[in-house]
Amino acid sequence: MQAVREKWTDECLDDLNQRVSDGFARVDQDIRDLRTEMSSGFAAMDARFDSLYKLLLRATGATIAVFVTTGVALVATQL
Repeated sequence: MQAVREKWTDECLDDLNQRVSDGFARVDQDIRDLRTEMSSGFAAMDARFDSLYKLLLRATGATIAVFVTTGVALVATQL
């Protein structure tokens, strides 16, 4: 473990300032990369939900058509 400095020189403070700035720059870049990755992931998820929605609409339409056809057939056979 390093000993506690009694005196900070301008050079040491400049070095510390640069290291802190570099660290924040890396964090900022990581956050930007994460946002880009999440945006593309959400776009893919939206596309999947859209296709699921279309599939459910088609299945519902087919089910309604079957019920209507069955109802018409039942009424026609009772006449």
